[in-house]
Amino acid sequence: MDSITLTPIGVVRNTAADTADEAWGKVISEIHLEDALAPGLQGLADWSHIVVIYYMHTAEFDAAQHLVRRPRDREDMPVSGIFAQRARHRPNRIGITAVPVLAVAGPVVRVRGLDAIDGTPVLDIKPYAPVYDGVSDPAVPAWFIRLMQGYF
Repeated sequence: MDSITLTPIGVVRNTAADTADEAWGKVISEIHLEDALAPGLQGLADWSHIVVIYYMHTAEFDAAQHLVRRPRDREDMPVSGIFAQRARHRPNRIGITAVPVLAVAGPVVRVRGLDAIDGTPVLDIKPYAPVYDGVSDPAVPAWFIRLMQGYF
């Protein structure tokens, strides 16, 4: 396969210094875009939510350790492949999260619940559009519901 080169459009700024797997819903983050891209935020404040695509720069992927594992390494979780999980240790360290927009000012977008640590490179921002991004009545495994208790 060919390699892909991406250039970050900005960076996450928040108080999260480590990759805790809980309580992200309380984290307020600012996405600081490159100044030259700030005009691209025009109209974004009209949307209640955005989808943030980012590069999990501190994550590591070791196939022997991460390809098949228990979510969060919890014994009460089933063994699952990485593509059946939202874990950060992935073959390509890409994160994607839908978050509410709190404010847009200049080159900065303020959001809540972005599960990215301070300094995380942002690859793209898209408005959350239910017609594309929302799914009616999705099926999720029972273990995932247990895993997410207290996360947000």
